[in-house]
Order: sequence, then structure tokens, then C-alpha cells
Amino acid sequence: MIAEQLKARIAQHGPLTLAAFMTEALFDPKAGYYATKDPIGAGSDFITAPEVSQMFGELIGLWVMQSWHDMGRPDPFYLVELGPGRGTMMADMLRTGRALPGFTDAARIVLIEASAALKSVQAQSLGPSGAQVSWVDRLENVPAGPAIIVGNEFLDCLPVRQAIKHDGVWHERMVGLDEEGAFCFVLGTHLGIDEDLIPPRLKDLPDGMLAELRPGDRLFVHTLSERFKHHPGRALLIDYGPAQSEPGDTLQAIRAHEKVQPLADPGTADLTARVDFEMLARFATESGLAAFGPIPQGDFLAALGLEARAAALSQSSPEKRPQIARQIWRLTDSDQMGALFKLVCLQSPELSDPPVMSAD
Repeated sequence: MIAEQLKARIAQHGPLTLAAFMTEALFDPKAGYYATKDPIGAGSDFITAPEVSQMFGELIGLWVMQSWHDMGRPDPFYLVELGPGRGTMMADMLRTGRALPGFTDAARIVLIEASAALKSVQAQSLGPSGAQVSWVDRLENVPAGPAIIVGNEFLDCLPVRQAIKHDGVWHERMVGLDEEGAFCFVLGTHLGIDEDLIPPRLKDLPDGMLAELRPGDRLFVHTLSERFKHHPGRALLIDYGPAQSEPGDTLQAIRAHEKVQPLADPGTADLTARVDFEMLARFATESGLAAFGPIPQGDFLAALGLEARAAALSQSSPEKRPQIARQIWRLTDSDQMGALFKLVCLQSPELSDPPVMSAD
């Protein structure tokens, strides 16, 4: 269904930007990937860190608890999760939060979710916590007030654009149709004023090189900045990508834990692209936010006490020691999630430095 819609648009109006293609494939309300699937878990399309181990969400919970304390223990405050998956991380965070008097009573849980299927799963996951949970479609719809915002693998799902340098000029890389009617990449028009989205360190690349543009990141940062101008807030973002801007095509499609051709069968696979943490920090500082990080996930979890938490779990359940060891390896090893995944904190500039993170 999505494929036919996109082909009809291209036939009528010409090639689409990659961002437009991704938006429809992922977010179409009737047939888009996120509207129709529960994609997370060992038996589905991909697995995320909170599903690897409860320790991940518990340690993020510790970070959030310390942040709430640093912000003066506001009551109430909004604990917001962007793209909360199955609700696993929020459930683990809230279980940890019960150890700090007043924290869970002050927290107003808001989940930002586009998938109706996942909203149902999240409600089941969070039911035992007893927390009052509400759902909104956009960050702008979270009620006014102090907020701590967490997003794990949220930014990588935001639609990206791509540009290729040709004869010394940056052109949009677009999605068109080949002679057989299949989706293919084609060279589009000159970027023009949108060249300011190209990372500065990539602008002088030679002909034939590709750069990815992330306008969704800039819009998201602007929304954060507008909120934090009026109410104190801190956002912790966990995602995969390089610490500095790099050239190249990072678009990928995942179905059943396997990479598939990104333009084939839109709506049936998850489409993501690596986050450019250097540009994310640039957007943040230009918007008046304070930016901290990025810090590799392995280092972040270690600083928050991953080994101590693993030892406590192993002591209480000795039979699970091999499983816990595998979980630590998956979360922290440099060949697994430990180095590719990174964390940044964007916050109101008047707040103190966030836990275990140094200034960018």
C-alpha cells in the first residue's frame, strides 16, 4: 500500500526527498511501519538496550533521580520518554525511582509515541508500576513545567535528507523510479539555502561524496530550547552514530534482525540513519542550550555503577550469572553497543553539570 502511494506521488510530482520517503514509510497513520507494528524484541525486527537487560533502565533511572535532585526536586515535574518502545525502560526507571522518597509522587509520566500497537504494549508494561501515564503525539503537547526527557534510539528514526557533490555543487539525492518502476536514487536539484544543513567539516568534500542532512534534529532541538526557556529541563539522548561528522550513506533498513534494501517494500522495515552528534551539539548551542557529551554508552554505564549492580543481581540470583555477564558484554563491549552508542545531555544553561558527563 505504501509503495503504491509513493509511486503514484513520484509519477505525478517527480522524485521525492529521502526525508519525504522515510516519513511516509514510517509514519503513515494507516500503513506506516510504526503505525502497524510492535517491532521490538528477540522475535521481532530489532532489539534495544532496555530489552537486553533491566540494568540499562535502572541506571538511566539513577541518572534521572540525580537530575531531579539537582533541579531542586520540583513537584510536580514531567518525566517524558521519546519513542518508549515497549515501555521497558520506563518501567525499570520507575522501579528504581521508588528508592528516592518523593520522586515517583512528583513524577508525571508522559510518553511520546506514534504507534498505536506500541501504546497498548506500553500500557501493559507500566500497569504494575501504578504510575499515572499519559500519551501525546508531540513534545510540544507535553504540559508546561519542569521536565526530564529521555530518548533511547529516538533521533535515529527521524527522517534524513542526503546530498551528493556534483561538479563542485551540492545536489539533493532523491528517490525516483527506474525504467521498471522500482524505487531508485536519482540526482536532484541544487541544495541552495539548505546547504547550511551540511556539516561544516564536510562542505569541502570532493565530487562524488555524500553527506547526510538532519533537519529533524534541528527542529527537535528548537522545540527543546523553546520549552527550556520557560521551564528548567534536561534531556538525555541515547543513540548510535559518530562523535564527529562523517561523510557517507548510513541509511539502513532492518527487518527480522537482518539488513534489507532500504528502498524496497517501504512500510515493512525500520528505516534509520546514524546520528551526527557533532551537528546535534551545534544545533543545541546555537539554540541557547547547554550541551554535554557525547560519551560512549559503555563508559556512561560504568560510571553509573553497572558492575556493582551486576554483582548485586548475581548474588541474589547465582544461576543467572552467565546471562548477566552476556548482558554486560552486549551493552558495553566496543564491538557491540558500548562504543557506537553514545549519550548526550541537552539542558537549560542555568542548571549544574549533569551526572557523569563532561561539557562538550
